[in-house]
Amino acid sequence: MKPAISPTSGSRGSRMRRIGALALAVAALSGCAAGGDAQAGSQPAGGDAKSVTLVVHSSFPNEEFAAAASAATGYDVEVISAGDGGELTNKLVLTQGAPIADAFFGVDTIFASRLIDSGAVEAYAPEELPAGAESFAVAASGDAKAARVADTGLVPVDFGATCVNIDTGWFAERDLAEPTSYADLTKPEYRDQTVLLDPTASSTGASFLVGTVAAFGEDGYVGYWKDLLDNGARIEQGWSDAYYGQFTQGGESGEKPIVVSYASSPAFTVNESGDASSTKALLDTCTRQAEYAGVLTGAANPEGARAVVDYLVSNEFQATVPEAMYMNPVDETVALPEAWATFAPEPTAEQAHDLSAVKIEQGRETWLRTLGDEIGL
Repeated sequence: MKPAISPTSGSRGSRMRRIGALALAVAALSGCAAGGDAQAGSQPAGGDAKSVTLVVHSSFPNEEFAAAASAATGYDVEVISAGDGGELTNKLVLTQGAPIADAFFGVDTIFASRLIDSGAVEAYAPEELPAGAESFAVAASGDAKAARVADTGLVPVDFGATCVNIDTGWFAERDLAEPTSYADLTKPEYRDQTVLLDPTASSTGASFLVGTVAAFGEDGYVGYWKDLLDNGARIEQGWSDAYYGQFTQGGESGEKPIVVSYASSPAFTVNESGDASSTKALLDTCTRQAEYAGVLTGAANPEGARAVVDYLVSNEFQATVPEAMYMNPVDETVALPEAWATFAPEPTAEQAHDLSAVKIEQGRETWLRTLGDEIGL
């Protein structure tokens, strides 16, 4: 029997999330409040503003988070959705100064610098920011200084990597060597085996595009995509269509043993005995990303917004990230599920094909337009 997989999407396309960890957090935090924990159950200090609104990408577990955050902060937290990461960014930029919420979560590396450049984010960093978070700080476009979270207000919450995944059993059954690199996907022996995501419609696809720009350069990435298509690669609109509809380990009807997914995906195709996974991420095809939160400029309740952002990087919430979000928490003290170490290692800096958020912002629209013109997206 194939184990079901539910890796993240939100800003990366359609994805499902396990919400049990957040439900447990709600129960624990509510219990603390009922037991008289003054900090967990207190009302916000100094004013009548007891409500705060968080806007998120479309797959965030809204109700579960709202209950947990309300219990933890003492504010009445409302969570609203605003599409995927690109749509969320657009709405925050267009409403700069008169925002649709007090705080946000779910803008990722692909759109991070754009959000900073727009002035939509208040410069703020939680006092209890996890030590690992600063390594994901991003700068505004054209800013040559080393970035700090406090300078930009983009607070890293979680991180992961977009990677090519393969069905290992499919290759073993055919006595065919597994592909290991970008270049392998264009070889004749892997013809008609790959499913990609449209980078103009999916930010998981856009992340894969960034990786190919990093690997082949701005003069070579279009040629690489052409080679992929010439070798029979199929392009789907979103992650669910690709993984569940086309990938041989995602659904009963899938015929493609190679798919763009995430480094964490193989941890969710582990067998019942827990000693093997039916899939593998190719760590030489990965592009790393972080997801950010922040306080919106002009927020009706900036104090409440800061409290919610503080909660997103608190140990209580960070501990739920692997199971609820299928991402890595920025809090390095949080223990990851046992299966992750074996089946879902993250790519190293040497393996990953990364570009800075500033470089992505400077080139993203040109790369997408050029690729669309050249291959007809």
